[in-house]
Amino acid sequence: MVIDGQQAFGMIGTVMWTMLRTGALLMAMPLIGTRAVPLRLRVLVAGALAMALAPMLPEPPEFAGLDAATVLGVARELAVGVTMGFCLRLVFEAGAYAGELISHGMGLSFAQMNDPLRGTSSGVVAQWFYIAFGLLFFTSDGHLAVITMLVRSYQALPIGAAWVDAAAGLATPVELFSAVLRGGLGLALPLMVAMLATNLTFGVLAKAAPSLHPVQLGLPVAVLTGLLLLSVLAGEIARPVQALFDTAFDAGMAVPRR
Repeated sequence: MVIDGQQAFGMIGTVMWTMLRTGALLMAMPLIGTRAVPLRLRVLVAGALAMALAPMLPEPPEFAGLDAATVLGVARELAVGVTMGFCLRLVFEAGAYAGELISHGMGLSFAQMNDPLRGTSSGVVAQWFYIAFGLLFFTSDGHLAVITMLVRSYQALPIGAAWVDAAAGLATPVELFSAVLRGGLGLALPLMVAMLATNLTFGVLAKAAPSLHPVQLGLPVAVLTGLLLLSVLAGEIARPVQALFDTAFDAGMAVPRR
């Protein structure tokens, strides 16, 4: 096969157009788009995905100079990729939200540590939930679902096509936010009720028999009870988390509408 210079530049242009949406998705999604993964590695992964997907996608528009249409097309590709990645990130924030609620009941809200996966300081229980979500994400082939979502996004909204329903696509994370809050609260609610019952029990003991100093025993018992319940929850967390993942992928596929 003979490839001249014009064909080579055309192939590079196709890969670059594909890399816009792919790179924006990887930069905005959880786990891969965090500071824990070096920027060069993220760029290499985005480039490898773009080279793999480019031959299967429709031809992008020919480069006609740096005009308004090209600038708007680049902005559109970046907006689609960032919105899809942000939908996935919201689901992981549901786990962090559940962890923060549980840590308040366990008395571990003061245990704040630097979280490289979120780029901020968070509680240890919230970090445990975030890591658990990440393990379940890869165990359930979430990385393959991300590639499938990318391919379907190009089928629904090819490069250079008019994005007629842009307002509805960009509003998708807002609609997903309520589902994320319900999911995080649903994960934390059993442990919150158990921690509330434990704290109420020690509160009654403190009033009935203050000489026993039940307040000093309240924190260790609450922590041990919370850890025990977390170990029980770890075996039952897969199904609700998978439902949240499905909701996020459905929302991500709904972003590129024509």
